[in-house]
Order: sequence, then structure tokens, then C-alpha cells
Amino acid sequence: MAEFLQSLGDRIGDVTSQRLIQSAAIVIVLVLVRLLAVRIVARWTDDVRILYRARKIATYASVVLGLIIVGRVWFQGVGSLATFLGLLSAGIAIALKDPITSMAGWLFILWRRPFAVGDRIEIGDHAGDVVDVRLFQFTLLEIRNWVDADQSTGRLIHVPNGEVFTRPLANFVRGFRYIWHEIPVLLTFESDWRKAKSILGEILAEHAETLTPDAERRLQSASRKYMIFYATLTPIVYTTVRDSGVLLTMRFLCDPRRRRGTEQLMWEAILERFAEHVDIDFAYPTLRHFDHLREGKPAMAPLQDGIGPRGTPARAGQGSGAPAGDGAPDG
Repeated sequence: MAEFLQSLGDRIGDVTSQRLIQSAAIVIVLVLVRLLAVRIVARWTDDVRILYRARKIATYASVVLGLIIVGRVWFQGVGSLATFLGLLSAGIAIALKDPITSMAGWLFILWRRPFAVGDRIEIGDHAGDVVDVRLFQFTLLEIRNWVDADQSTGRLIHVPNGEVFTRPLANFVRGFRYIWHEIPVLLTFESDWRKAKSILGEILAEHAETLTPDAERRLQSASRKYMIFYATLTPIVYTTVRDSGVLLTMRFLCDPRRRRGTEQLMWEAILERFAEHVDIDFAYPTLRHFDHLREGKPAMAPLQDGIGPRGTPARAGQGSGAPAGDGAPDG
């Protein structure tokens, strides 16, 4: 019995050594074939894109062939085809991780529909209109970047479908079709901010109020699917104070594709209306000297007894305390 076990162990050892040598030889041959194929393509063309694709294809092909051939060497005497196929699938999944993830992302896009062709989305650092969805990637017509506001740059961005699993995705038109937009208007402290706020409210009512009825219908539709609730959808002007003036912020609903055009119409109306009033001025960075004794509030004006507010000297010629003719020569 002992002799039988020893001979079985020696035989198993010999078989394992042979399989290891065969596997190493197969790997070396496949690596050499890959290098040869890449060199042939490099001699045929200098296009870096073609070379990149050739290297990728050669790598994927060599990995798949290696798994199949090496698998046949190690599982030659095993009758379980399911075991071999399982290990082969695991190897393919590791070698082709990114393409498989993109295929899963494509199925997710078709099933959950986070966006569709024609939607304006933002994913990661990229934003644009979806113009194509394919098995491994979707294509955006880029907006923003060096172009101000949400207007097109003219570039096409190809994004792998697997990005939908790892990057935040924002859809501008799904659910609630409008976005909230704000226009800050900074006025000087000396301006009549109440009048300016009334004018801004009139401009909002003229250019943004027409969006409200349609937005309410879309909000009711979106609230059935998402927890989207707004107390009011009407435009509003908020008031706050900054270091250099009074800030009036116009907040209103806007079509995401018309944001820049709507903002232009409102700014033109603001400039035209403010030009009619001399008591409304825009604030901007300036250097100003302020004389507190001359320009301060009336309660802080110099006192008649010769001492100004908080002990400051009075201005010359006011409240000196001496008679007007003191020290003047006679006659």
C-alpha cells in the first residue's frame, strides 16, 4: 500500500511539472506573437490611434487564447466542462473588466433610463447633450468648458457606459424640466434699493412669469415619481448686503437650454430701466475717501462748543469759542 501511494505521488508530481512547463511555454509563445503582431502594425502605419487599438486587441486576444489553451492543458483529464467554463469566464471577466462593466452600464441605461438621447446631462467633470448611446459608450455634445454659460463647445465627448456606476450623474430635463437660475444685481448703498427691487420684480414678471403654469404641471407629474416639492414656483427677488453695496438676487425658473438667452433679455431690461433713474447705481470695486465729519449722519456732526463726536476737534471757523474781533487792531 505504501509503495502504491509513493508511486502515485511521483506520477502526480511528474504530471504537474509537465503541465507547468507546457503552460510557461504557451505564455511565452503568446507574448512573442503579441509583440510580433504589434511590430507588424507599427511598420504598416504611424497613426497612434491605430497602434493603440492594435495593442489593445492583441492583448485581449492573447489573454483569451492563453486561458483557453492553458485551461485545456490543466483540465485535460477532468470531465467537468462546467468547471473549465467557470474558470474561463472568471479569467475573461478579469481581463476584460472595463468592456464588461461598460456592457453592464449599457443594460442599466436601457433598463433604468437615467437619460436618453436628446437629454442634457452632467456626469463627473463633463456636461452636454446626449447624441448617441452604444454598447460600450455614449456620446455627449459638450457644453461649458471654455464657453460661458450652458452653450455648446462643438466637441464630442465619448464616455464609457461604466461611468454611470462610479460618477454622479445629473439630468437637466428628466423629472422636473426647469432649473432654478439666479441673477445677482449689486447696487451702491446710496441707491434707492426699494425702487430697484420693485423694478426687478416687474422685469421678472415680464420675462419669467410665463413659465410658471407649465412648470406646475411638470412638477405635479415629477412628484409622482420623485420626492420633489416646492412651496412656490413664482419668481422672487431676495435682498442682502455685501461689503460694497446692497445685493438684490433675482431667482426664477428657466429652461436649461435657454438660460443664457433669458439672462440676456433680463440684463438688457435691467440696464434700460435703471438708466431712467438717477438714484439707482451699480456698485463696483472703487477706492473712496470718506470724510466722517462732512458726510456722516447729522447726529454725528461737529458740536458748537468746539469738540466733535468722540472728542475730535471741530472744523475751522466753527465754535472756536473766541470773539470774532479778538486781537484785531483798533480803528
